[in-house]
Amino acid sequence: MIGPMTRAEKAKRILKILKERYPDPPVPLLHEDAFSLLVAVLLSAQCTDERVNQVTPGLFQVASSSSAMSKLPVERILSLIRSCGLAPSKARNIKALSELLEERHGGIVPDDLAALEALPGVGHKTASVVMAQAFGHAAFPVDTHIHRLAARWGLSRGTTVEHTERDLKVLFPEDDWSWLHLAIIYFGREYCPARGHDLSTCEICGWAATRKRMREEAAAGGGGPRSRPPKTRARRR
Repeated sequence: MIGPMTRAEKAKRILKILKERYPDPPVPLLHEDAFSLLVAVLLSAQCTDERVNQVTPGLFQVASSSSAMSKLPVERILSLIRSCGLAPSKARNIKALSELLEERHGGIVPDDLAALEALPGVGHKTASVVMAQAFGHAAFPVDTHIHRLAARWGLSRGTTVEHTERDLKVLFPEDDWSWLHLAIIYFGREYCPARGHDLSTCEICGWAATRKRMREEAAAGGGGPRSRPPKTRARRR
């Protein structure tokens, strides 16, 4: 009798599926350089990529560099990003990080994880995205959605995104980290949503999720043949 798949076996099969489906996934946030990507990722917290992409063209038309952004009043930045969630705090952080980029880094976004994380409003995930997508470093940014899918697929039992990130970095080759985090996000949005999802028919959940996990999600209304999807469902990061 064949036993259950190991995490490593699951990871290998998931990697093959995602490589075939998303061989070169684009960064979903519109940007021109490291600074515009940094600001866009900061804005994406508790906000859809679609909303961010509606906001950033107007913002960067007014100020496309840290030098120009640092000179704007917080109220002006807020007026340009108001439709994003948590806009007041994001406006203050964008102003403050632009000032620090000028003061500490000569107006250049640092190619260094610790230096990025030292900027106002820039957490580990945001810094990791910039390191991966702007500078080409191997990084595996884990947001709440990747955290959810890693648990659903039995790749991690981490209770935090930091724990899940460590688990995923062990399972997948370093050369695949940067594109894989995008591929998982796209797959989750298109085929593996949090709610109203029948895990038994999913291309990955159907074999990666345990029966126990399927029962738990079905009972919670998150998936399974007996669950009923909500009438409407907002797309979020």
